[in-house]
Amino acid sequence: MKRIIQYLVLLVSGSLLFVNAHAQQYTLLIKGGHVLDPKNGIDAVMDIALLNDTIAKVAANIDAATAKNVVDAKGLYVTPGLIDIHTHNFIGTTPNRYLNNSYDAIAPDGFTFRCGVTTVVDAGSSGWRNFEQFLNQTIMHSKTRVLAFINIVGGGMQGGPYEQDLSDMDGKMTALTIRRYKQWVVGVKVAHYEGAEWAPVDRAVEAGKVTGTPVMIDFGGSNPPLSLEELFMQHLRPGDIFTHAYAKVKGRMSIVDDNGKLRPFVFEARKKGIIFDVGHGGTSFSYSQAVPALKAGFFPNTISTDIHTGSMNGDMKDLLNVMSKFLNMGMSVPELVKATTSEAAKVIRHEELGSLSEHSIADIALLRVENGKFGFTDANTRMEGDSKLLCELTVRAGKIVYDLNGLAAQHK
Repeated sequence: MKRIIQYLVLLVSGSLLFVNAHAQQYTLLIKGGHVLDPKNGIDAVMDIALLNDTIAKVAANIDAATAKNVVDAKGLYVTPGLIDIHTHNFIGTTPNRYLNNSYDAIAPDGFTFRCGVTTVVDAGSSGWRNFEQFLNQTIMHSKTRVLAFINIVGGGMQGGPYEQDLSDMDGKMTALTIRRYKQWVVGVKVAHYEGAEWAPVDRAVEAGKVTGTPVMIDFGGSNPPLSLEELFMQHLRPGDIFTHAYAKVKGRMSIVDDNGKLRPFVFEARKKGIIFDVGHGGTSFSYSQAVPALKAGFFPNTISTDIHTGSMNGDMKDLLNVMSKFLNMGMSVPELVKATTSEAAKVIRHEELGSLSEHSIADIALLRVENGKFGFTDANTRMEGDSKLLCELTVRAGKIVYDLNGLAAQHK
């Protein structure tokens, strides 16, 4: 009789364990947050259930008992992991090489997750001659998803005279490199060329045509400045990207004229399909451009940082700080999220990213809008704002990689 009772106890215990294990069908549940998923048109309080590295279910009122771990996201925005399409990550130890295998570039994982960023796109730090080194040295060792534009200059973004050598701007070799490394390379970058020639742009565009990828343009400088209208309407294609869109830099035409008026051809360029990216950088964002442009209804397609050691310790700081500047200039939180998720994914032609679609990789950010008195600067101006975006928690491929206030720990 005693053995029968022991057997029944074991049987019941095993059944309860089985039922409990079966009930906990999700590895993580993010519950009660305001979900913003522009690609899928979601702007509502909902729950998101994860199974390992995948989003398993997005719905209202998912039972907390079905998940091993629950994060209470009440009062927070739940968004796709943010995408920063202009960064510089080719970190190394070569002196006097600006952002190419250098001290001024930064390792992605050190700045991404604390800002809700799960994907970065290096903007031309490497060229076809050294992309493989960048791949093996940085990309393959990063928890952050790292993609790249490669520079039309074969030696990459080494600064100064190294970026002026037309003989090292090889469209064919650039295209071959893109094809070989298409898993990581999203397009071509033109940057910092000082001169009146259109050859750097045209060679980059040719490589883009051959590979079906976009070109990102940092317009460099010339005296007198080259025409932005000619750049947009005669040289670039729909889908090509003009970064540093709100810059006012010597030797470069700006989108807002000296009378504070948006140049008419800018709207025509947008109709054509030119993409306008913020690319804040150290000195490549000016309130004298951004404020009148936004008042005229000219919002950026994408918001990015141009992050390196100089910009992150200067006026730029990080992606959420840049987004906060635009929040205080009149963009809504859903518009900001779109510019750094689904729209960014579309621009780099990786539309599998930037959403909270069921069965997609679980890259997720939990953001909070903090109200108070804050200061935001460009190189010449300080503006006050009453709202600021902060990241509470970041999920990369189903794993919590940043948790500011221990939201997940308290439910373990």
